[in-house]
Amino acid sequence: MLGDLIGESKGKRIVRRVLSVEPPTAEVSFEDSGSMLGVATTGLGTYTAVVNPDLSINGEGQGLITTADGEGISWKGSGLGKFGEGGAVSYRGMLFYRTTSQKLARLNNMCGAFEFETDASGNTSAKVWEWK
Repeated sequence: MLGDLIGESKGKRIVRRVLSVEPPTAEVSFEDSGSMLGVATTGLGTYTAVVNPDLSINGEGQGLITTADGEGISWKGSGLGKFGEGGAVSYRGMLFYRTTSQKLARLNNMCGAFEFETDASGNTSAKVWEWK
């Protein structure tokens, strides 16, 4: 069951790099800003995207999120994506968090169900809900 919205961000794709053509595989990095559990954050993430013969995309990634006062959150995740108009990409999947922050400790061992969108211009947006 989906619970509360725990995070939201907007950002920009900053790098795309082809790793392989058989199967088609790319590495993508992005930077964003937003909030986690109501705390303002900035983040950086990288994921590897493997394009399947049916043009669905398997993605696996990891990243770091920091707060204004220097606390950090790391995440790992995976999802399933699809291509949209003009090169847009849309993913749905799960994230797993780790932090030493006392105010964000609720994130430890939490599963986060996410939606991640990149438009044709490389603008990103993400929302994450607690999965209970």
